[in-house]
Amino acid sequence: MTPADRWQTGGMGFLDRFKRGSRTKMSGPTGGARTGSTRVRASDRVDEQHLREFVEERRGVEGFVEPRTAVSEVTLLLVAHDGEWTRRRVPSVNWAHEFCNRHQVPSYDAAVVGIPQRMREYNSRVRKQQRGEH
Repeated sequence: MTPADRWQTGGMGFLDRFKRGSRTKMSGPTGGARTGSTRVRASDRVDEQHLREFVEERRGVEGFVEPRTAVSEVTLLLVAHDGEWTRRRVPSVNWAHEFCNRHQVPSYDAAVVGIPQRMREYNSRVRKQQRGEH
């Protein structure tokens, strides 16, 4: 077997996939939005329910709307007063801000303001606890 033979997949050479004008496209799982050569799962009711429960069960929650990137759809990052956080996919930037407004949660554009320091501190505390440090 030659090195070129190792790259054969389904009668097509690996590099043939990248030739200009090739009709054969790489496929992925069904559903979700297409980003590059991968598919990203779209948001759903379970995501919305999780966000709603997070807001209802914690105090001092703020929302940080994260824009679509090459590897993920729009997400809503919720951060509680103590830095505990959760992140879920959402249908759109507008949806995320409206969700926050409905639940009386201040919302910010994460690309502008970044993420809060208390979230980084929370992550640090959790890592120390997991390592058994005090």
